[in-house]
Amino acid sequence: MEITRLEPAARWCEAATHDGVVHVAGQVGPAGADILTQTRGALAELDRVLALSGTDKSHLLSVTIWLGDIADFAAMNSVWDAWVDPNNTPARATGGIPLADPDYIIEITAVAALP
Repeated sequence: MEITRLEPAARWCEAATHDGVVHVAGQVGPAGADILTQTRGALAELDRVLALSGTDKSHLLSVTIWLGDIADFAAMNSVWDAWVDPNNTPARATGGIPLADPDYIIEITAVAALP
């Protein structure tokens, strides 16, 4: 089976598709912004990469959200709840972890099915 890689770079690609499943790399919002702005930005990037892959958020299978500060959980969820397809919610995990670059306070990875 063929593997398709979207927007490949030296260390990663934005998404890899295989056997009808899209694996999306960690998406972030604007560096240095507050949690609401970064969450909106990361979800907008997720939408963009899903569209490039030929799918959308209604086909999400799972999402992992990493927060630089777990105290941002409620604020992040306020943006998530407005964005997520309420009829097709994915399996989801959220954790607090120091992110590699302190200017980013949220990173979102996802797995989606192709329609």
